[in-house]
Amino acid sequence: MDLAWMAWTWQTGLFFAGIASLLVLLTLLAIWRPETERIGVLGIATTRGDRLFISLLGSAFIHLAWLGLVGPALGWASGLALLYAAAVFRWV
Repeated sequence: MDLAWMAWTWQTGLFFAGIASLLVLLTLLAIWRPETERIGVLGIATTRGDRLFISLLGSAFIHLAWLGLVGPALGWASGLALLYAAAVFRWV
């Protein structure tokens, strides 16, 4: 099977390995310490998985906005996305 069309780079592999690691971590946390839904500032009940999804979606939008408004230097956008994810896990 030829996968050359996918243009895999080490950065792409690292990204998907990070997502897989987060999913494994959340699974282990759910086994070790079962979760309960909580209601945060959005007024909806969320679990850890929901907050991870919201964090990933928001981080994608942060990076896309950064690319469109600032340019290809994504270091600050990644830092902003990490702060956003921390806020989502804390208050959502």
